Amino acid sequence: MTRWRSSGTGARRHAVRIIVGVAAIGVSMAGMVRTAAADNGGDHRAIVTESGPLKGTTVSGVREYLGIPYAAPPSGSLRWMPPEAFGKWKGLLHATQYGSECPQAGGGNENCLFLNVFAPSSDDDKADADKPDAGRAVMVWIHGGGLTSGGGDQYDPTPLVQRGVIVVTINYRLGILGFFAHPAIDAEGHLAGNYGLMDQQRALVWVHRNIRAFGGDPKRVTIFGESSGAQSVYSQIASPTAGGLFRGAIAESGSFASFTDYTPWIIALGEGETLGSLMVPAGTTFATDVGCSGQTAACLRGVPASSFISFQPFPMYPFIDGTLLTEGLGAAFASGQFNRVPVIAGTNHDEYRLFIAEDFDLLGNPLTNAEYVGAVDAIWGFFAPIVLADYPLPATPPADAASLTLAASVTDGVFSCPARLADESLAQYVTTYAYEFNDENAPLVDRFPPLSFPLGASHFAEVQYLFNYLGFPAPFTPDQQTLSAGMIRYWTNFAKKGDPNSAEVPVWSPYSTGVDEFQSFVPPTPVVEATFASDHMCSTLWDFL
Repeated sequence: MTRWRSSGTGARRHAVRIIVGVAAIGVSMAGMVRTAAADNGGDHRAIVTESGPLKGTTVSGVREYLGIPYAAPPSGSLRWMPPEAFGKWKGLLHATQYGSECPQAGGGNENCLFLNVFAPSSDDDKADADKPDAGRAVMVWIHGGGLTSGGGDQYDPTPLVQRGVIVVTINYRLGILGFFAHPAIDAEGHLAGNYGLMDQQRALVWVHRNIRAFGGDPKRVTIFGESSGAQSVYSQIASPTAGGLFRGAIAESGSFASFTDYTPWIIALGEGETLGSLMVPAGTTFATDVGCSGQTAACLRGVPASSFISFQPFPMYPFIDGTLLTEGLGAAFASGQFNRVPVIAGTNHDEYRLFIAEDFDLLGNPLTNAEYVGAVDAIWGFFAPIVLADYPLPATPPADAASLTLAASVTDGVFSCPARLADESLAQYVTTYAYEFNDENAPLVDRFPPLSFPLGASHFAEVQYLFNYLGFPAPFTPDQQTLSAGMIRYWTNFAKKGDPNSAEVPVWSPYSTGVDEFQSFVPPTPVVEATFASDHMCSTLWDFL
């Protein structure tokens, strides 16, 4: 298992930069898993798209169409340009293998703008009977990875598809190739900075134009994502250029930027060009680092993609460019200037424990109680005295107290309370369903060596309750399997009708600031949670910083 780490130096830069996005785990494994599984049947019906005909395979009752190009390869003169139409392919496309992931640590290729379509087989139970003549509801998954890693091939959506929806997973440009501000490039007169977000929108345009051929309803498209994929979902909600491309949105753990004054990590394009910030390197500085001190676009487009990886930070962020994003996400939501669609949004109870494990235990140096004050200072800087006062160690701390307490402070201040602020703004204008994932025994821990503390309901843990991650079902207990089935019903109900509720699952009421209740995903059955704000110190600390 490999987890990509920050290339920054200095304890604070390193610690802050790892607080979002789970890295690509086993990048090459995902494609091999699906290829090996695809030998149990074939789909012999040709699908005709705007680029030509294609055929896929059928696996376990799911029709799979893999590695479909939705835009031209963004290389050479098309590097740092808005995505262009792919055009026509020659003959019949055998859509049976995933396309390359975008350049990242561990591999990838600039010819990476592919998507994958997963649809129920023709003899599948018609679970989507709401609009049988219009086609099935469509869910478009935007993967996480700090905007620097990952790919659509890592997520097998069979559990969702078996509930009668079509799922599309996509690749989009990552790292400096996907999110880059530089004066020479930005002066070329095209939409600039947010190339990865442009790719996501281009994929959604492809879905609208082609999904009917796969049995889908282009009027019922829901975008959903996790971590930086959920930050992308929030960005698309805020983006004027995404208007009309989706009718619902689901954001899982994407609240780590732009919703509080102390996390202003989405900056203006002009600032990113020459100044940068603590979290975003200046484009001119980056150009010098990769050997383009002359600051020309031609030089930058001639640098091998692999040369960028060691210089780019983790994670990365979009820019306020004035067109695709006209203001920060929090400001857009507060003003009501966003795409008004129903939203599901939430976080996990112990988000940051994953990163404590990566930054300490997995490096062979578990955080000790004696190191707690230094660790708080490294992450929180100016706010460290406040955090130490509100998150003190017990008088007689157990051995894992520092890890759990530090994780709680970052979970609360960077994920949970900012998510609640986003919910409060969104709920003023659109129906918003707020949740917290609370399975303290989620089986993601099985992918780690023994740790000095429990991972709990950590970052990314909920993903395996929706997908077969890397092609494998999670090793659930019966109660966890029941919870997974309930979450899948909520997600697919929402995609079908804009409301997660049905007779099969407990009632999930829309969020309101007056009631301030969340749906708590605990095994076996979700319950209503009324103590979110106090549990995470939102109303006593973080809302006032």
